[in-house]
This record gives sequence, C-alpha cells and structure tokens, in this order.
Amino acid sequence: MTLYLLRRFAGFVVTMFVAALVIFFLLDLLPGDPARFILGINATPEAVAALRAQMGLDAPVHQRFIQWVLDMVRGDFGLSHTQGLPVAQLIAERMAVTLPLSIFAMIVSVAVGLPVGILAAMRRGKATDTALMILVQIGVAIPNFWFGMLLTLLFSVTLHWLPTGGFVPWHEDPVAALRSLILPGLALALPQASILARVMRTALVDVTEQDFIRTARAKGLTKAEAVWRHGVRNAMLPILTILGLQFAYLIAGTIIVENVFYLPGLGRLIFTAISERDLVLVGGATIVLVLATTVTMLIVDLCYALVDPRLRGRGA
Repeated sequence: MTLYLLRRFAGFVVTMFVAALVIFFLLDLLPGDPARFILGINATPEAVAALRAQMGLDAPVHQRFIQWVLDMVRGDFGLSHTQGLPVAQLIAERMAVTLPLSIFAMIVSVAVGLPVGILAAMRRGKATDTALMILVQIGVAIPNFWFGMLLTLLFSVTLHWLPTGGFVPWHEDPVAALRSLILPGLALALPQASILARVMRTALVDVTEQDFIRTARAKGLTKAEAVWRHGVRNAMLPILTILGLQFAYLIAGTIIVENVFYLPGLGRLIFTAISERDLVLVGGATIVLVLATTVTMLIVDLCYALVDPRLRGRGA
C-alpha cells in the first residue's frame, strides 16, 4: 500500500512539473509583446522597455521559468497586468463560483446517472433498457449550453422560478447564490449523467456475467440482491475513472456555460485574460486547472486501492 501511494504521488509531482513547463513555454512562444499590448501601439520604446523590466520579461527564459515555479510553490501567482490585483486573489474569487457549480453538477450527475445505468443493466434486452439507452444517447448528443437555454426558457422566462443569469455573492445572499447555480448546474450535469449511465450499464453487464454472480444466485440470492451486494462494487473501478475525469472536466470546461448564464467563474476569467493578453493571469489560472485535474485523478487512484484490495496487496 505504501509503495502504491508513493508511486502515485511521484506521478503527481512529475505531471505538475511537466504541465508547468509546457504552459510556461507555450505562453512564452505566443507572438506579440505583452508590454506593448498593455501600453498600446503609441507607446515609446523606452516605456515598453521599462515595463518589460518591471514585468521581468527581460530576464533569460530559464530564469523566468524557475522563478515562476518557485513563486507558485509559495502561493504567489503574480500580479494581473490588466486588473492590478494578485492572480491568486482573482482565482480564489472565481473558484467560489466554479467549484460549487462543479460540485452541484457532479452530485446531480451521480444521482441520475448511476441509478439509470443500474436499472438499464438489470433490465438488459427489455423495453426499459432500450428506452433508457435512447434517452442516454440524446443526453450525450445535446450540447450543454443549448440545454441551458431551454432550461432558462422554461424555468426563468415561462415559470419565473429561477433567475436567468448573473450571480449574487455568497456573503450577500447564500440562497440567491445557490439559486443562480441550479440551471447552469443542470445544464452541465445532463451530458455527464448520460455518459455515467452508459458506462455504469456496460460495466455492470460485464460483471453480472462473472462466475461469482452465478455463485451468489446459486446460494439463493435474487438477481437484484446479487447485483446490489456483489455486482455494483466490482463495477466501480471504471466508474471511479469516469467520475474523476468528469469532475476535472466540470472545473476546467465551464467556460461556455458560465458565459451563457453570466457567471463570474474561472472559465470567464480565463477567457477575459486571453482576450486581454494577460499572460500572468492565464498561466496562473491554467496551472490551477491542471492542479485540480491531477489532484482529482490522484484521489481516484487512492479510491482504487480502497475498492480493489488486489492493488493494496501487490503494491502496484
């Protein structure tokens, strides 16, 4: 078990270092001068040179990379050139929207997707299975931003139950803030729940054909009892992988939905930073997304060891 944890943690460290290397050099290779972009085309060469020195852009690239990594390890992501605020502060403010939105969408996805997948697997080959899989295919095919617009037309424009967009800060009105996340959360959850249901059905169908399920049935358990007691847990390994990928996607891929519902989340922050060529903010926000993804996958790997005792036994 210890060897397993050490290997996963080493993989986490290597992944973060490689990601930081790629992000830094890709941003550094982008055409154009950030100092020139900030000052405008009418700026004098002296002013541009002074701003480049202030931003540290005149130092050798390897020194800038090492300093960037060391600053991030200390929690210093730099200062946004366009907003004049610490990048860490801007990211923390936006994560207060994106993270609850992702968690809410993930909860809805699991609450809908797993039962649908289990029910479809238990009714395999029957009309219920066919109907559920048709609905799942439709859910996968529908773009989440379009589904969000439909939800807005129904629950906001027609029924006036929920706000059409915008966000009220948590400290001002927590209930209003939560209401603002319901529609975008449902829009994000639909395709994720559909994928989860499909994977759950496939994994459970494979498990129910194993010998230990037939043995459980031979001992007197009903099909439903055998599936719930023995099948679901053994089908959880691929589900854990999907859950980890989905949560990472929800954190990193909310930009379209956040723009549809005018949510001040991390996705909109990155979009604005790119359009304004605020490379310090782009780099800091991107590395936070990578960190969230790698930490999520590390947690998934640890869950593997809890679900599958073979991993703990062989120290894989």
